[in-house]
Amino acid sequence: MDFPSGIRTRSLLAGLLAAGLLTACGGDSDNDYTETPSEPQRQQDSRTFAVNEATLPFDETGVTGHANASRWWGVRPSGAGYRIEVPENWNGQLVMYAHGYRGEGEELTVGNPSIRQHLLDEGYAWAASSYSTNYYDVRTGVEDTNELALAFNDIAEDNGRTLAAPTKTYIMGHSMGGHVTAAAIEEETYRTANNKVQYNGAVPMCGVVGDTFEFQYLAQVTMAAQHFAHMVNPDAPPLTAIPATNFDVNAINDVVWDTPPSISSLGVLSEEGEKMQALVRNLSGGQRPIADIGFRTYYWGVVMGTGGRGGDVNGILAGNLTGNAGVTYQFDNFPPLTSEEQAFNDTILRVEGNPAANGLRSDGLRWIPVINGEFNIPVVSLQGLGDLYVPFRHGQIYRERAEANGNGGWLVQRAIRSPGHCDYTLEEQETAFDDMINWEQNSIVPDGDDFLDPATVANDDFGCQFSSDRAGLPSCTPP
Repeated sequence: MDFPSGIRTRSLLAGLLAAGLLTACGGDSDNDYTETPSEPQRQQDSRTFAVNEATLPFDETGVTGHANASRWWGVRPSGAGYRIEVPENWNGQLVMYAHGYRGEGEELTVGNPSIRQHLLDEGYAWAASSYSTNYYDVRTGVEDTNELALAFNDIAEDNGRTLAAPTKTYIMGHSMGGHVTAAAIEEETYRTANNKVQYNGAVPMCGVVGDTFEFQYLAQVTMAAQHFAHMVNPDAPPLTAIPATNFDVNAINDVVWDTPPSISSLGVLSEEGEKMQALVRNLSGGQRPIADIGFRTYYWGVVMGTGGRGGDVNGILAGNLTGNAGVTYQFDNFPPLTSEEQAFNDTILRVEGNPAANGLRSDGLRWIPVINGEFNIPVVSLQGLGDLYVPFRHGQIYRERAEANGNGGWLVQRAIRSPGHCDYTLEEQETAFDDMINWEQNSIVPDGDDFLDPATVANDDFGCQFSSDRAGLPSCTPP
């Protein structure tokens, strides 16, 4: 789930379309589950992964002006690959970078931070782990990122450069790496992780900061799409079970689109498709700018690529977390339900989820680490308004949980007027990082957006303050 601009685009998209991310869910409700008495096995425990060490050395053409930087790479005892880069004039501070979803292959890969040049120019060292597993394994992402941070000085010493321990350690990441970032600073993580790092500040970008809501959302959308297609066209297969072995993307597209979206063009909705667009808008965070443009991009295919999957997050869990019980589907923004909406809700397959599938563990972090909003360091978080893969609703959940735990003052959020997933400009990312640093080091709290007031979020200019101009998108009203 990692599509920062210019980093991983079409190749990873192709993998996601082929493999998808499983539709499992825990909802956006209480994460205080009881510890499970047994330790069931899961598919992820039997999988093997490896780093191609030939891919680890740096491509030094990626930055300018830092020919004398120290650059180290290798494989940690866990099997995770890593890269570390320390500028010649190091400022004594370390930034850990957490990469996004890498699909379901066996080969592990390391990704450089998108703002690598900026970090080096400002004197920061950075380090990034491949993690020792693929799939949606945030538990491993947190542990391996933390382990690398703890090994930073030993690795430097082994490579002939003696460094003082970092005076500050920060963490940032994209998409699934945003989940790693947000989970790494949580009180539950500090309490239960095997590798413990006290971070000084964090920047989760396009992150899965509502944790298991991501899989709840994907299940809700794909179940609704299949049901909608059958209600409009009875020749489309009905949804009779989860996982849906009869999930039919073509039948759905025939109902929703006059012209389906592609990488090169926006889709053209049918009259019935307007209802599906509104349904997804409501599930993904409500009325807001850019949301409908986001719906008409190729990410529709990414989301539909997760349909028909089980609720174990492709073997990350041992049990089924998926459920849509209690979800209200609407084709517009105006409650109460119309007769058509009521009929849809009365007839769609309802599945009860099982939160215990992601319960507390006796051996470390939960299999899918939770984000309860229990943190006490500066966090500047970015969420895209048109992102329907990791939707805006994540940011709203993050705010709700932080406020509920009395930690809302530590969270600054910014809405980015981007139509896809993680398609942020370098300026937007660098500004977020710099503002987090200024807050942490100089106590200057940066500005942010209000994610929870529906009228504010629905305003045509919402997100303008922190978004760069993008060609082809509605312009903001001049101040």
